[in-house]
Parts: sequence; structure tokens; C-alpha cells
Amino acid sequence: MQSANQNAANTVPTLVPVYEALARDIKALGIDSVFGLMSDDTAMFVSTLDAVGVRFYGARHENNACSMAEGYAAASGKLAIAILGRGPATANALHGAVYAQRTGSRVLLIFGEGSVATPAPNGLGPETKSLNAIGVLQAAGIKTFVAGNTSGARQMLADAIAATHQGAVALLLPMNVQFGQTVYDSTTLTPPAAVATRPTPPRPAAIRTAAELLSNARKPLIVAGLGAHRAGAREAMMALADRIGAGLVTTLKAKDMFRGHPFNGGVVGSFSHAGGRRMIEQADCVIVFGAGLNMRTTSYGLSLPADVPLIQVDAQRSNIGRWYHADVAVVGDARVVAEQLCGAVPERDEADKPLHGADMRKWLAEFDIASEFEPANTPRTMDPRSLAMELDRLLPANRNVVYDSGNFLQIVPYVSTLGPDYIKNASDFSSIGMGFGTAMGYACGAPDRPTVLILGDGSFLMTMGELETVAREDIPLIMVVMNDCAYGAELHYLKMRNMPVGKSMFLDIDFAPVAEAFGFQIATVRTLDELRALAPMLANPQGPIFLDCKINASVPAPFILEGIEYERRKR
Repeated sequence: MQSANQNAANTVPTLVPVYEALARDIKALGIDSVFGLMSDDTAMFVSTLDAVGVRFYGARHENNACSMAEGYAAASGKLAIAILGRGPATANALHGAVYAQRTGSRVLLIFGEGSVATPAPNGLGPETKSLNAIGVLQAAGIKTFVAGNTSGARQMLADAIAATHQGAVALLLPMNVQFGQTVYDSTTLTPPAAVATRPTPPRPAAIRTAAELLSNARKPLIVAGLGAHRAGAREAMMALADRIGAGLVTTLKAKDMFRGHPFNGGVVGSFSHAGGRRMIEQADCVIVFGAGLNMRTTSYGLSLPADVPLIQVDAQRSNIGRWYHADVAVVGDARVVAEQLCGAVPERDEADKPLHGADMRKWLAEFDIASEFEPANTPRTMDPRSLAMELDRLLPANRNVVYDSGNFLQIVPYVSTLGPDYIKNASDFSSIGMGFGTAMGYACGAPDRPTVLILGDGSFLMTMGELETVAREDIPLIMVVMNDCAYGAELHYLKMRNMPVGKSMFLDIDFAPVAEAFGFQIATVRTLDELRALAPMLANPQGPIFLDCKINASVPAPFILEGIEYERRKR
């Protein structure tokens, strides 16, 4: 048993470098993994984190380090940290930093920074890495904290972590602050937790108004967004649909939320299928829960029936009517509102539920999505939609699916998941190139199931160096490159405007041997039969897999055509 003097001695504060104190604080918070790309100004910090037992996943480009952290946060629901350098490293990371901020995930981006001390008038220079990082990051919409002195650095870390409850933020660590000494004892800082709030109660008048509209509608439609999923509203929304005979559809980010329900119409908007559209187009009232109703959800204003009442439910008042009209606004938690509406609308006879009739049930049950198109396979390429349906059948059912951006996103309706927690679309900044890093982070955040990354050849060429990261960090990943030898979206953009497309097209390069050099199991796939032959490997992945799938570039994504038509309507 220790004496009182020994206990007192154990609590005597000691001086340690600030980077060590911050590393210990991060460890004490229970964070076991961080992401990044070290620089001279963060190398000591990163090395110390590794020494205290926090695993550092090192990317090959700063953008990918940011998206790795975001993918980890999205998959795990935990705080994710990316550690990057100053100046050029900060500039390199800006794309990924903005993407992380747009997603709303809990991400702390820690950047090195030049010393805050004023340099000597005739000192050596110039500082070639100088950058107004505060100005750049704040101009990009990223809330930024600066550890201005050694004594306040730990508290600034705690403040920055607390701010991530509102989304990604940045913390700048000047070099002279990092390398300076600070007092550290056994008492660690605890960042303030997010303020616990009860679900927003809707106004009774809003519930009465919405209930009256729903009661008068014969063919109501319920649209669920990611906000509804996060509110845990699935069961309440299905109960409401069953009570009033409503069809059920989701946005892309809430895809497969109503999986298994007989009146699930899939995704509404640009990623819909004919089975669901038959139900959607009949709706005489629409109620939207936790969805922004952006241009893809509304197919540029054409996916939802015109001139029917639209009720929009959202916990944030500012989200209602932001991108699309709302006739009735209900400010409240999606689950609470759905439950209250269930109690406020009268239950209907089965005969008074046309969208729940036997004909609609049979139509949805028997609908074959393959009937939507005539496959455009060639001897050396596959129709991307046919390829997607084969992948859906061959890949493990319990899978994460991460999508990059591009024309190939037309495959989304043809690949199923077990629900919104299993799908990640890295398009929040409408940019290609964010998928690879996001998928690596997602795989680290949800290691209990295989992660499938689907990306285009343009995206792959931007991020190909991360093949080495997958191998070095032992990240389980199935990569499917939808290789149309082009910037597919731009190809169709030019083609539809009768412009030359040559500059959007590339050589037919076989990327699989490159991945093989990094230890991937590989295949170059030109036909569906070649893909089917890979069934044993895909059903039970053992290590990273890379498929270079050659697809027919002549198949445009519906959202490309919708965007062009929208431009024509505006003229």
C-alpha cells in the first residue's frame, strides 16, 4: 500500500513537450486510430501517438487522409482525427477537408503551422511553406482553432473536439507551441460532450394540418431521408404508411431503409427505378421526413408529382423549403412526428388504400429491374447496369458499399445493401477522387464486414498511390474500377451538346497488374461470364481484391440527361 507521500509524489506535475501532452490526451479519450500524412512539423506528434498506442494510418496524399478520417467517422459514429502538415500539406488537403466538412461527420483536422513568434528582422528565409491557413480554411467554410501558446494548447484541443459535434473543424498547431513545454499530470482534459437534447416536439397545429392533408389524400407517399434514418424513425414511418396506405421511398443516402416492406418503392429521383416510379407518379400527397429534397432527389424538380400538397418534416427549421417548395412545414424529430401522425389520422379500410392494393403489391413483388433496359454489352465491354446486377449477386450480402462519383453512379439502383448504414456515397463535394480514401476509412470503422469500393477509372488514376496504403496498413477492401476509358460524365456532357469528345477519352489500360504488384488478388473483366467465374473469390474475400471492369462508355447516367434537360428548360 502506497503512503500519502508516495501518492502525492505520483501527482506532481511534470513538464513534457506539448505534442506529447496532446498525444496522451488523445489516447486518454479512448481514441485508438488516427489518420494522416506526416510532415516535418507533425512527425514528432505522429511518432508519439504511435508510441502511446494510438494507431496511425498513413495515406499517400493529404486529400485521402482527410477522406479516410471522414469514412471512419461515418462508419463508426466516432470522432475521427486526421493529422497533416502545414503550408503545402494544408493546401493539398483542402479538397478533402471541404469534403469532410460537407458531410457533417465528426472529424478533427489537425494541421501543423509555422511558429507564431515574430522572426528576426534579418533572419534566414524565406519560409517557403508559409500559407495563411486560417484565411484559407475559414474561406472554405471550415471552423478553425489555433493553439496560440503552450499553456492553452490542451484546452484548445478539447474545444476543437467539442466543436466536431457540429461537423468537421480544423486545429492549427504552430511548431514552437508543439515543441514547447507544458505541465502534464494524471488529470486529463475532457472535452464537453454534445448537449443532449430531447427530440423536437412539433407544434400541435402543424400536426393537425398535416394529419388533415393526409386524411384527405387517397394515395399518399412517404419520402425518408438520412435524417429520418438517424432519428430511428423507420418503424414509426412504416406504421404510418400501413395506417394510411402510403407508398414508401427514400433518398439516395437512406437507400434500402424500407428493405423488406411490400410497398417499398426504392429511391426517389435520379436513382429511381420503374417499379417505384409507378407508385410515385400516382401520389396525391407527399410527406417528406428528414430529407433536403435536392436536385438529385427531385430529378431537377420532375420526380415528385406536381401540384399536390407537400409536407416537409425536419428537426432544423432552416432545412424546410430550402431547395424545394414545402406547402406545410412541420418542425420536429422525424420519429416523434411520425408517431404523432399515426395517432392523429384515422385508420382506413383496406379498400381505401389504393397504393396498398393487390395490383400494386403484385407489381412491386414481381418487378424485375433488369426489364428497365436493353443490355448494351459488347465483346470487350459490359453494360454497367448488367455488371452491377451480377456484382449484387456475387458479393457478400453483409457488405459496405462506398461509391466515388461519376457517370458510373447509374449503377446505384442495381446494387442492394442491408440499409443506410451500409452505403456511403462520397459525392458531398460533387467531385471525383474522394471514394478511395473514404472506403479505406470506412473499412477501418466497420471491420466486421467487407467494404466494397466502386469508382471510375478517372477517380482511380487520381488516387492510385493509395494501393500501397491498403497493402501497408492491411486494410480489407474490394475495389471495383468501372473502367470506361473516359471521364464518362464529361464525355456525355460534350456529346449531348454536339461537341468533340476526344479530350474526355483515354487509352484502354489494364490496371490490374499494377494492383497485383501491391499484393491484391486481381482480375481484368470484360464479360459477365468472366465476372461469374470469380464467384468463389468474391463470396469469401481473403485479402484485398482489385477488379478492372471494362464497361461500355456509351451508356449515359440518367442524372446526366436530367441535368442537360434542365438546362434546356431554363433557356
